[in-house]
Amino acid sequence: MIEWGLCCIFRGEPIQFRRATAASLRSLPRPEQLRKLAALIRSNAENLKRAFERCAELQIGAFRINSELLMLATHADAGYRLEELPEADTLQKLFDEARIRADRLGVRRSLHPDQFVVLNTPDPRVRANSRAELEHQFLLAELCGATEINLHAGGVYGDKVAALDRLRREIDTLPEPLRQKLTLENDDRSYTPAELLPLCRELGIPFTYDVHHHRVNPDHLTIEEATRAAAETWRGRKIPPHVHLSSPQLPWSTPGDHRPHAGWIDPADFPECWRDMDLTVDVEAKEKENAIAALRSALGPDF
Repeated sequence: MIEWGLCCIFRGEPIQFRRATAASLRSLPRPEQLRKLAALIRSNAENLKRAFERCAELQIGAFRINSELLMLATHADAGYRLEELPEADTLQKLFDEARIRADRLGVRRSLHPDQFVVLNTPDPRVRANSRAELEHQFLLAELCGATEINLHAGGVYGDKVAALDRLRREIDTLPEPLRQKLTLENDDRSYTPAELLPLCRELGIPFTYDVHHHRVNPDHLTIEEATRAAAETWRGRKIPPHVHLSSPQLPWSTPGDHRPHAGWIDPADFPECWRDMDLTVDVEAKEKENAIAALRSALGPDF
């Protein structure tokens, strides 16, 4: 069966996640900075619980959590630990309530850190910052009960073989609890399924297959071959394989850049081979829950 996944925000629901910039905090004394951050995070924790509940009501079985839920936590100047914030115990309790609610509702949770998390960079400083951010994402995953932290492989840096070797070494040195949550995804410019699947098999890391990325950055694998190879890397896990689906803003029939995502999903972009598989499908469309509902309706009563 197909389980649908919503990415980070709602389009039509009164559920919003708040952010702050370092610039907005710079003029404030440190105690006031922490009070402001605590208020924003409290709002986010309360809305996270509402998001899980609304997903369940809409029969959406998975939710990708915004990776900035604890905004600026790793920032050089504004950074903090959760326990430093005013009423930290209350914040922890709110996240516990959200996590327990999602567990009871059966809502799967994942994280997809921003693309500045690059483990295979040759720059030691950027690599160290990426590891620090990834370790923070692990703490956020534990706080929210997320089972996956999904990453792109990173850049090529003029030598794809060397870049993949750096990625392999970095992943090998990650703390094991973090490593157990890690998944890798093909991207729309640098790394195809055929290039990442061997690494995922070698390291025992699940491969998150993005069919749109594969269509704009193809290799010798068909969509069905890539899907089934990806599913094999999830064997032994207690959750179905995770895949991503989107449609291009520019129709496939029109020459040009097909990387940007459309607001809705063209039902023709849903791979036929997925119909008989157990998958969690994150719908990466700007219309969010509305796009999921429209796609399900178009695909028929079995969805």
